Amino acid sequence: MEIRWLEDFIALARTRHFSRAAEEQNVTQPTFSRRIKLLEEEMGATLINRQTLPLSLTPEGEEFLTLCQDVTRRVANTRQRLGHLAESQAGMVRLAAPQSLLANFLPEWLDGWATPPPIKPYLRATAWLANDYFRALGRDECDLVLCYWPVGDCPLELETEAFEYHLLGHERLVPVSLPDPEGRPRFDLEGNGRRSLPLIAYHPRGLIDVAISRHLESQPDVPTFSVLNESIQSGNIRELVGLGYGLGWLPQRSVTRALAGGKLVPAGSERWEVPLEIRLYRRRHHSHQAVDAIWQSLDDGPGTPGDHR
Repeated sequence: MEIRWLEDFIALARTRHFSRAAEEQNVTQPTFSRRIKLLEEEMGATLINRQTLPLSLTPEGEEFLTLCQDVTRRVANTRQRLGHLAESQAGMVRLAAPQSLLANFLPEWLDGWATPPPIKPYLRATAWLANDYFRALGRDECDLVLCYWPVGDCPLELETEAFEYHLLGHERLVPVSLPDPEGRPRFDLEGNGRRSLPLIAYHPRGLIDVAISRHLESQPDVPTFSVLNESIQSGNIRELVGLGYGLGWLPQRSVTRALAGGKLVPAGSERWEVPLEIRLYRRRHHSHQAVDAIWQSLDDGPGTPGDHR
């Protein structure tokens, strides 16, 4: 039995709704329902009363929920202790970040240090949404979070009171498209008339999608879009845009070479570019000396962006 099945059951018991629980677990509802059914088959008992609205647990389900909560708590505590032991022995700092920041910003940032800090990317995090990062930071699954952030107030409800951040830099999301034979964008945000444009989009619950949507609300003459695909990782969007399926917004650092070489072209003027901040978060109360050393250097280091919150 997989630990994620237990986590699925806890989410379903909390939400009493298959689709909401599936959304929390970042899977489709059919996949989630199939996993719950397999769990019931594994346990040899009906755990969910599907005839009530909202859903309810059977007596067997109530008993099993107690077991799930106990097992997942023990697993989380053990994982935390093992993580502390391994990381303290290695002297490493676990950094959670999106794939695009790991590939296009982190190396540049580390090159700016006379002695780079002992940072180890936490690769499991590359497919997370914003809430996933802060939950992991709060339960000590990682030590630092590097993330994009909308300029101005964030419209998403994120619980960040327990964390503090440094502003490390800025990024711009650039709308890009394959060029047509004349070198113009195949999908053009400017003067497209009433034609709907195919869009390779970000996940609708992600910070980047929120930043793009809010920016478009401030622009006149915004075209309509036909969303062909939604993805968490900008690399997936880059691949589909490069295959000519539609336009997409990508971090400028990630498309600099492609734009210079003409493999991609801007899908509109600068007014369509979306500004972002690049933030580094940590817990306010922690016991990691290497994290403290990084933070102190950011507080004091000359030439380091120092917008500290």
